[in-house]
Amino acid sequence: MARPREFDEQQVLEAAGDAFWANGFEATSTRDLVKCTGLTQPSLYNAFGDKRGLFLRALEHYLERTLHERIARLESSQTPGHAIASFFGEIVDRSVADARHRGCMLVNAAVESTPGDAACRQGIAGELAQIQAFFQRCMEAGQASGEVPTVLPAADAGAHLLAVLLGVRVLARVRPERALLTGAVSPALSLLGLPPLPVAASTA
Repeated sequence: MARPREFDEQQVLEAAGDAFWANGFEATSTRDLVKCTGLTQPSLYNAFGDKRGLFLRALEHYLERTLHERIARLESSQTPGHAIASFFGEIVDRSVADARHRGCMLVNAAVESTPGDAACRQGIAGELAQIQAFFQRCMEAGQASGEVPTVLPAADAGAHLLAVLLGVRVLARVRPERALLTGAVSPALSLLGLPPLPVAASTA
């Protein structure tokens, strides 16, 4: 019979995720993980397999609390066009408010991924596809209801919005300036006939 774990898995994933998010996968050492989680290396590896396994679990935990929550909340509470605008508004607000300039853990992982790590690349690609699918669903629904004009096919609009999001997230790591980020997002929303960014995200 397996022994019950003598630690709070959620707390460990939070701590490890913070380290990976701030420093990246390669720059986060096992010593860093031991220090931030309070667990020994054998305990970490027994629970999560290895450093890569812990990273993937921490990334999944991060996405459940941020990306997945945001998509579900906005799709269920706002019209399709406003759901997209609010999504970007929250991204801008979070980027400006992050004093550590960490950007997005998922996008950081995509930039850092290597051709030799097929499993990780596949997982990241799947998550990015979910974001694109959210944009596409909203565009399809908005175009069907008349809220959003059919400037582009919904699939093309979804791909374009994903590219804008990735660019904004990378920019936010080095220049987390509200004017710059809103200047990158607002034209894309306007060109697609979407509502503007919420006021909180468009003012200093």
